[in-house]
Amino acid sequence: MTIFDVLTMLGGLALFLYGMNTMGEGLTKIAGGRLERILAKLTSNPVKAVFLGIFVTAVIQSSSATTVMVVGFVNSGIMKLSQAIGIIMGANVGTTVTAWILSLSGIESDSLFMQFLKPSNFAPVLAVIGIIFVMFLKSQKKKDIGMILLGFAILMFGMDTMSGAVKPLADVPEFTSILTMFSNPVLGMLAGAVLTAVIQSSSASVGILQALCATGSITYGTAFPIIMGQNIGTCCTALLSAIGANKNAKRASLVHLYFNLFGTALFMIAFYLLHAVFYFEFIDQAAGPAGIAVMHSIFNIVATIVLLPFAKGLERLAYLSIREDDKERGRHEILSLLDERFLEQPAFAVERCRQVAAEMAKLSKTALANAVSLIEHYDEDVAKSVCSDEDEVDRYEDELGSYLVKLSAKNLSENDSRTISMILHCINDFERISDHAVNIWETARKKKEKKISFSEKATEELVVFSDAVKHILDLTVQVFTNEDANAANEIEPLEEVVDRLNKKVKKRHVKRLQNGKCTIEAGLILNDLATNFERVADHCSNIGVCVIQLREDSYDPHGYLDTLDKGKNTPFHETYTMYKNRYKLP
Repeated sequence: MTIFDVLTMLGGLALFLYGMNTMGEGLTKIAGGRLERILAKLTSNPVKAVFLGIFVTAVIQSSSATTVMVVGFVNSGIMKLSQAIGIIMGANVGTTVTAWILSLSGIESDSLFMQFLKPSNFAPVLAVIGIIFVMFLKSQKKKDIGMILLGFAILMFGMDTMSGAVKPLADVPEFTSILTMFSNPVLGMLAGAVLTAVIQSSSASVGILQALCATGSITYGTAFPIIMGQNIGTCCTALLSAIGANKNAKRASLVHLYFNLFGTALFMIAFYLLHAVFYFEFIDQAAGPAGIAVMHSIFNIVATIVLLPFAKGLERLAYLSIREDDKERGRHEILSLLDERFLEQPAFAVERCRQVAAEMAKLSKTALANAVSLIEHYDEDVAKSVCSDEDEVDRYEDELGSYLVKLSAKNLSENDSRTISMILHCINDFERISDHAVNIWETARKKKEKKISFSEKATEELVVFSDAVKHILDLTVQVFTNEDANAANEIEPLEEVVDRLNKKVKKRHVKRLQNGKCTIEAGLILNDLATNFERVADHCSNIGVCVIQLREDSYDPHGYLDTLDKGKNTPFHETYTMYKNRYKLP
């Protein structure tokens, strides 16, 4: 085997990986947001989750991609860790589809139909169709289909190129002796794990093993431990994706690792014990692409069937590996108040919902306060806490909203019905407030990264502006928690003061810009902050109006605001004047 054969093999590997990536991207685009919605919803029981994982992975041709997506969903709070486990297991089975497709390259027959089933024979046709779709059609959906066809064709060309390049190795005794080393179960497993971890795809590493079968030097005894190791190596991608994610996302990646570690250990122990007793004659036979696909599928299917009943155990092990802190444990305790058994006692359940909603409101307030503090004093730990709090607020809204919908179907008193209606209206606004907190954090990060400083005047104005916004949110949380309709009357006057501050701050910035006292970049940052401040106040206004009107058994925010008497010598005007004087720009 010459240096050119090595280069050809590496070129084939590059084409193979690029084709797999291109095909996966095209399939993901075709699926669009539906893929995320399917993953998030169809996990009501472990068996459904497994089949969902199988289907999605078979479609996008990558268990790593599916697992990374699942880690992302867990990190964002869309999916619970318990829901993710079944999908992760199913992804391992789904990835075997690629090996079966690649095994078709070994079909031998004089029949034209059977020969056409070989991917290497129909791949050129797909490539021609794909390039026509990509270059000559305007529809984006058809272009994505073209990318799928092209990706598959490139993948198969790469596979054939690799196979052709390694065929001369069959006549090299040194290569045969190196491969024989991998008959040692431990060395073979390590080789498979390292190869898969490096190229970030078990499908690709199985494909490489199938290509090496062309040498005739790969026996089933050599291939078996390598395949076992490949299933461990594929966990590397998910582990990398969990870096910087929250604790639950890290646990999801660990579940993937533990599943493959336990599955590999059990399978290898069982296989070699049975081999010692019965002696499998096929173990010394040369492996073919189809044989590799069979071994790969049997391992993943059996491992899933054996370990699925122990999904809760894997979850507990992940929690033991990454322990809950007091803050996380406290949040779980709050959400545990939403016990479905209490749905038969509506009055008690409504009170539980109020407690959870109040905690959600406090989290939104904390997220905003921390985000505002980052504007002048950026701290990475505080920034992480803003994102963490926003994730939790999203989770609260999801679980509380679902619980309230179930509760609303019960036989409720008029008062409880109004309370449920109020909570449902308000939790959406609190969730949006936490989103604005994240927007403020991102703006503060841009300010730090670009080393932008505000003028002394702009800094003073932002301090007044942010104090008014924090005040209106404090007042709103108090009003919501206590259902205090009287205190709620103060929110709207303060919201108008915030609107006034927003206009004045932006107007003053334009003057500074015209006088050359401020840069355009600093102005864009200031404008983003002011806009987010003003929108937080708008959501506070929505909550205040909701508390007032739903106490009166109605909800028409625009109608209520239109009836407000804002004339002089009215309670509204007096409160507005008080806050206007308190939050006066310097």
